[in-house]
Amino acid sequence: MIKQTVAVLTVTLVLGCGGEHDQHDADAPTPVATAAGPTPTMYLPGETLFNLNCASCHGVKATGTQQGPPLVHRIYEPSHHADAAFYRAVELGTQAHHWGFGDMSPVEGVSRGDITLIINFVRWLQREAGIT
Repeated sequence: MIKQTVAVLTVTLVLGCGGEHDQHDADAPTPVATAAGPTPTMYLPGETLFNLNCASCHGVKATGTQQGPPLVHRIYEPSHHADAAFYRAVELGTQAHHWGFGDMSPVEGVSRGDITLIINFVRWLQREAGIT
């Protein structure tokens, strides 16, 4: 009986995991190619702000670390995580929902204008990686 219950739960969980964006906390993020070459001048302010406020968890060039997921990943493409999701995450924090890195706390001292510059930098990185 226990083996049957485990089998049913396993099948239910596997079938419930459909969809190309449905990654679960146990899954490790797949590395994505990063931008080759220097950051264009127009994205340098966002890169500086990202490095100061985000890179300790999300990695240099948003490639991820042991503390946070890569933002240069298809899960964070605009059609799945619109810019509003980034604003909310920075301003209010967010619960972990794709991987097991834990919840993200709000980032203190980052203005809405700063977030816009950071988002522009991240979206450029994503375009360079062929994500957007």
